[in-house]
Amino acid sequence: MEPPIYYSKGEFIETDTGNKVSRRATIAGPQNITLGGKTIIANNAIIRGDLRRAGPGHAVVINIGRYCLIGEGCIMRPPYKTYRGNFNYYPMKIGDHVHIGANSVVEAAQIGNHVEIGKNCVIGKFTIIKDCAKVADNSIIPPNTVIPALSLFSGSPGRFCEDLPESTQEMVEAQTKSYYTRFQPFEPR
Repeated sequence: MEPPIYYSKGEFIETDTGNKVSRRATIAGPQNITLGGKTIIANNAIIRGDLRRAGPGHAVVINIGRYCLIGEGCIMRPPYKTYRGNFNYYPMKIGDHVHIGANSVVEAAQIGNHVEIGKNCVIGKFTIIKDCAKVADNSIIPPNTVIPALSLFSGSPGRFCEDLPESTQEMVEAQTKSYYTRFQPFEPR
């Protein structure tokens, strides 16, 4: 079994649903962000829920599922485009068991379940990442890319590299649950 990952209890806020959010993370517009539960948001992560379409009926901007890990220094902001002279933001939906590595910038429209995004990645506007896909470290995924299920994308610009095994779903789920279980407050003796 892997060793625990300790954090200072004062540095994280724990919600009723088990979300652990760093006090050093910037959560703008929290009323427009939903967390599914048991999600960890690391230090210096920036989640921009304040960037939303004007007008009624567009409350949730960023929807994050269960057992998601938002790495240190990540920036997550909803995708936007100008259409007929109107500038609009669009919602971002992130599934369950998604791990986003440190210092990645995400402007995807949709990220499926059991997805791994490496460190220092840029996920372009309106990208759709299907279930059980993986983006390798230091990859840049161009806007409007669709990453198929069970595929690995890598490079700059990100391209298809190989198919992932059928067991990807179970492996990613085990990794995210294990990480959440190991992420414990440090209790000095």
